[in-house]
Amino acid sequence: MKVTMVHMKSGIHNKDFKLYDNFIKFLQKHFPLKENITVILTGEKIGKMTTGKRDSKSRLFILSKGRLNRDILRTIAHEWVHEYQMKILNRKKGPNIGGQNEDEANSLSGSLVKKFEKLNPDLEKSIYS
Repeated sequence: MKVTMVHMKSGIHNKDFKLYDNFIKFLQKHFPLKENITVILTGEKIGKMTTGKRDSKSRLFILSKGRLNRDILRTIAHEWVHEYQMKILNRKKGPNIGGQNEDEANSLSGSLVKKFEKLNPDLEKSIYS
């Protein structure tokens, strides 16, 4: 399984790339995906997305410009959990507000970011920039 990170005017500094690489490895350990995935960090919303969305081609679109790294990590985790729900657990999409999948992704993404922070205190400055 391969993760490709794409920056589309993301506004993310090169010094923070290590943070994102470490977080992706952390997500893969906790919610392993079998298929290749592309994480697209973008400076502009695409379509009807709020801060993130995924598509059926295993692409996660994450709004990054002007946001704290911590908030971006949470959005990546949220969409990663949705990818896991769809591709590993074979669930149907469900409603965007409420419902099992959305509530679970909201809860788990916050928890994952907190666990990552606790395991990586040396990255705190980068997480909160």
